[in-house]
Amino acid sequence: MSLRRLARSRLSGLLLIVLLLMLWQASAARGWIVSDNWPRFSAVLAAGWHGLASGELGPVLASTLGRMAAGFAAGSLLGIGAGLLLGQYRLLDWAVRPLIEIQRTLPTPAIVPPLILLLGVDDALKIYVVTLAVFAPVFVNTYAGVKGLDETLLLTGRTFGLGRAATLWKIVLPASAPAVAAGMRTALSLALVMAVIGEMISGASGIGNYLMSMQYAMRADAMYASVICLAAIGYCLNRVFLWVESRWLHWHHSATQ
Repeated sequence: MSLRRLARSRLSGLLLIVLLLMLWQASAARGWIVSDNWPRFSAVLAAGWHGLASGELGPVLASTLGRMAAGFAAGSLLGIGAGLLLGQYRLLDWAVRPLIEIQRTLPTPAIVPPLILLLGVDDALKIYVVTLAVFAPVFVNTYAGVKGLDETLLLTGRTFGLGRAATLWKIVLPASAPAVAAGMRTALSLALVMAVIGEMISGASGIGNYLMSMQYAMRADAMYASVICLAAIGYCLNRVFLWVESRWLHWHHSATQ
């Protein structure tokens, strides 16, 4: 394989990751970085394996993914619904979109402390935080997709006598599906990030709380192991979403190739 083909393949990315991990191992083993908080990569792998085998990591990861899934589903549904409605109804767009734009510009972590006063520190808070983070990109992409529709499609629907609801369901939503999928893919990574941040700020369970606990206990190997687990989960979720998208929007991918 030539160097040019290697650079364009996924193998180059894998080789870069392996090289960086080897550098991590060498920097700790050879004393290039002397710190109790910089363990060898082999020690991090051992801590991760022990955490999974002992049942220490599995439950906290599962609880985080459960909250993330609930918030992602709620935020996606709200974002798609709001994008479709505001994109189609000008009066609703004029009345509601300023409120959405204000909410969208607020950093989600900054509103966690006030939300604690209203929702407490249980699952309701963490799911709501994820929902807010997911809502913004899904809404923006859906709204842009609706506004960018070819007017001919809408005129065709009217010619066939479709009402507002039927037009939304049979024409607007399918035509906006690529934009919706792009927003949901962006929101997927945000959902995982915000689920962890919510648990760090107000958690009694979940991988975010586990990370903070490992930091306070000075267990750097377990802390890094949980970070690597999160990175692996995020990558896998993205690949699964791409697989689902390729089948959901197979007509779109075929047309763009």
